[in-house]
Amino acid sequence: MKSVCVFCGSNPGNDPVYADGARAMGREIARRGLVLVYGGGAVGLMGVVANAALEAGGEVHGVIPRALREKEVGHHHLTRLEIVDTMHIRKARMAELSDGFIAMPGGIGTFEELFEIWTWGQLGIHAKPLGLLNVAGFYDPLALFLDRTVEAGFLKPMHRAMAMTDTDPAQLLDRMEAYVPAAVIKWVEKEEV
Repeated sequence: MKSVCVFCGSNPGNDPVYADGARAMGREIARRGLVLVYGGGAVGLMGVVANAALEAGGEVHGVIPRALREKEVGHHHLTRLEIVDTMHIRKARMAELSDGFIAMPGGIGTFEELFEIWTWGQLGIHAKPLGLLNVAGFYDPLALFLDRTVEAGFLKPMHRAMAMTDTDPAQLLDRMEAYVPAAVIKWVEKEEV
């Protein structure tokens, strides 16, 4: 991996532990010489992870839609900030620039990005690693739900395993760097009995 995209909240959350996790992730990305790719915001966990990477001497590439930039939430001190026309272009561009993806705590925008990039991996559109930084157990309820989804027959175990979860940024990045993509089985193919 040469670059990693981080999806995270445009809010800081109610517990300072989330910002601590974002700082640790930003520093670890920079320490490894990886480029941080993210949504270009200066607010919330987005701003925290970007600032931490920059302060640690890292390269940070933001991609932000024009409408959000015009509302003054764009980060003004990045290595590079791309301004695009739509959210769809933003997500496609971040995916193009990134060799892996990490979801940190966040809201529905983070979930939407996480599930879209995961779906693309499941469908074989990319073969890049996906990790969840499980700060303070944030993703524990989602993990239970996903396991239930497997039990109910709506998600294959190999596709469930595509989302690696860890509480430590360094360990998560180690796992992502060692990632070997599973063979993609299209969901529309009938399995032999």
